[in-house]
Amino acid sequence: MPLLRTLSGLTVLAVCLAGCGGTAGGDSAAPTPQFVDPAATTAATTPAAAQASVVPTSPSASAANGVARTRPPSPRPTVSRAPKKVVKYVFPVKASNVDWHTTHSKYKATDIFADCGKPVVAATSGVVLEISLTDKYVKGSPDGPNNGGLSVSLLGDDGVRYYGSHLSKVQTGIKKGVRVTAGQQIGKVGRTGNANNVCHLHYGISPPCAKVGDWKVRRGVVWPYSYLASWRKGGAKSPVAEVAAWKRSHNCKA
Repeated sequence: MPLLRTLSGLTVLAVCLAGCGGTAGGDSAAPTPQFVDPAATTAATTPAAAQASVVPTSPSASAANGVARTRPPSPRPTVSRAPKKVVKYVFPVKASNVDWHTTHSKYKATDIFADCGKPVVAATSGVVLEISLTDKYVKGSPDGPNNGGLSVSLLGDDGVRYYGSHLSKVQTGIKKGVRVTAGQQIGKVGRTGNANNVCHLHYGISPPCAKVGDWKVRRGVVWPYSYLASWRKGGAKSPVAEVAAWKRSHNCKA
């Protein structure tokens, strides 16, 4: 019995020493402090399921972790295109019996021969720029704006100026700033101004450089013949390109 008590006491002493961190010599040494990284502790204590639920927000992190982020396709802007405006042209003299020259003396224009009193109409829709209601021409005087006698110039919607002169009458209501439509009567064929007493319409096509007052340009800078031939047959040949080219090359100097 005394032997059993001695063995039991030794067993208890060994267990106590092991649990308290004692040494074989019996001296009780204090445990050495250990520094613990809080981040490592957090990572170590975070449940695996919670760590797996964290989704990286940057594209590179997503790709590295195999997480695909699909962006919705950007909508394409809708481009609305306005319908191309159709410009209507009509022959400027309303008569069954007409004739006109392919050329003109001194500068590019055309004389359209028809009986006096035949209707002169707007070749296209536009706005009246300049009119002359009085025949101030004096025979033998130098060339100038009075050569045309009674006249009307029109700025078409196509940006081209159309000029008709030697009229016997300017239609009532036709004045500067008035809007007219293609085929609308603006006057009558006559022989005012320097018309050599011959009934005809002097016709000039030009860019609206100064719009008013620039009679050397206004009287004509491109040959109208081919356009008139088209309009006479119901065609729509446009002088826009040729007029623009003349303006670029001449800088509105006739």
